[in-house]
Amino acid sequence: MDFRVFVEPQQGATYSQLLAVAQTAESLGFSAFFRSDHYLAMECEGLPGPTDSWVTLAGIARETSTIRLGTLVTSATFRYPGPLAISVAQVDEMSGGRVEFGIGAGWFEAEHRAYGIPFPPLGERFDRLEEQLAIITGMWATPVGETFDFAGAHYTVAGSPALPKPAQRPHPPIVIGGGGPKRTPALAARYASEFNLAFPTLEFTGTQFGRVRAALQDAGRDPDDITYSAAFVVCAARDEAELARRAAAIGREVDELRKNSPLVGTPEDIADRLGAFVSAGVQRVYLQLLDLSDLDHLRLFATEVMPRLRSEH
Repeated sequence: MDFRVFVEPQQGATYSQLLAVAQTAESLGFSAFFRSDHYLAMECEGLPGPTDSWVTLAGIARETSTIRLGTLVTSATFRYPGPLAISVAQVDEMSGGRVEFGIGAGWFEAEHRAYGIPFPPLGERFDRLEEQLAIITGMWATPVGETFDFAGAHYTVAGSPALPKPAQRPHPPIVIGGGGPKRTPALAARYASEFNLAFPTLEFTGTQFGRVRAALQDAGRDPDDITYSAAFVVCAARDEAELARRAAAIGREVDELRKNSPLVGTPEDIADRLGAFVSAGVQRVYLQLLDLSDLDHLRLFATEVMPRLRSEH
């Protein structure tokens, strides 16, 4: 069982706070630090304001040494594919080959309006995502000295030198996720090294992983060729008083958290509840850490929860 830390900086975080979480996660043995790619807070003020995901990861890349870095997930609506390929490749080189590239179609209309970003209908957004993946992976795979061309409905690339190349070859691992029944599994089967679900129920986890495994088989790939992961909000505690305090700090109720996430309760509770998701196919877990000032939360999880899951599963 692999554990990673996942943060939502649009809800309110400075770069210094993000760096502290990343460095703490690295020191505690978490395998990766991931962040969301959003420009607008949800149901809060989000002060001091949003931070750009790839600018942030570039900085953290130079101030960490082993932890892997990525996005859950970069929005394809925010950036053109060519410049995005450059940014990700550059951060991969800056990190010594530690980047993982999560990308999705984008969904939060209000943040697009707030920052002047076009927000096409869902079908077009997904079409653009498909073209972006084709362009970005095509650029990264093009041999040095050759050029890359692409003619799509939304993007056209002509005579690109397709530089720079990422440090990882042929490219950083690609993370694709979502609940769509057909196009999402097919896209994952074509491009992904990892398939992720955000806050799924136990029943849906098994259903969607089954669809992805079938899509991989249809595409001629081994269904075990990718990593199956899920993200859940974390609220771990040694006792009920500490649990109530941590829930209150993120504006949530303990009962609601218990209902919606297996990463809630004492270390024993979490090990027991997460076991069912492991049986449903989850191989990697992202801890959605919402209180970035509570670094002891990560220490508790690393020292008292992770050893239980690693020994039992």
